[in-house]
Amino acid sequence: MLYHNYKITTSEEMAEIITAFLGGMGFDTFEMTENGVDAYISDRNLTEEVRANVLDLQSKFGFTFDVEEIQPQNWNAEWEANFKPVIVEGFCAVRASFHEPIENVKFELVINPKMAFGTGHHETTYMVMDMMQKLDFENKTVFDYGCGTGILAILAAKLKAKYIDAVDIENESYLNTIENSEINEVNNINTIEGTLENITGDNYDIILANINRHVILNSLKTLRQKLTKNGAIIFSGILVEDETLVRKALENHQFNIQKVVSRNNWICILAD
Repeated sequence: MLYHNYKITTSEEMAEIITAFLGGMGFDTFEMTENGVDAYISDRNLTEEVRANVLDLQSKFGFTFDVEEIQPQNWNAEWEANFKPVIVEGFCAVRASFHEPIENVKFELVINPKMAFGTGHHETTYMVMDMMQKLDFENKTVFDYGCGTGILAILAAKLKAKYIDAVDIENESYLNTIENSEINEVNNINTIEGTLENITGDNYDIILANINRHVILNSLKTLRQKLTKNGAIIFSGILVEDETLVRKALENHQFNIQKVVSRNNWICILAD
């Protein structure tokens, strides 16, 4: 799949704010640079509406940008040049196969993202991983909604989950999750290419929903039905400015909010 790299020139502080807005538009990968941020979006998601929204954002924040097309065969070189290991406290570390092993963490994940989203660099993935260490996954059934690289499903497996269903609408993510599961030697992840409608499973003990506000809000009724009575669900991919809206929607669907954490302009919600 063709990707577009919006090479944005701005200050470090402003780059974090701009990234938060772009994440809500469909941009799925970000790399901070010396001059600002490189923001990546797939050709499928780069609609005329998104282009117009970027220009509107530019008028508000005064940044400059150039757009570069990234052909699929060049993507590996792009992320290899920028991908640095991520460490979530002493809990887990995420690295690529070409990095040296990381010591002094409980869990080490080897993720080769290819064209899929989810290396732990983005605030949303980082917060979900951090939140996961607070939950008991042992012998639990798990649903990873929007699995990307499979990073969260793989971490759930390493946390001794009994069984994980992982779904993503992107074929690249479906294939990448299977590949990364094999690299990490986990064999209890059932990877599915499709949408929430393709998930026939019910009674999940834990659901991981790191997607975006729009998908989450449209899925709450089904997710409520698929969560066990005493189950837990982690939501992320939500901007700080949308917290009130999301809180109200969760309460309307009988979710009890247990904890909310933030990182830069993003929030992560633990509910049951």
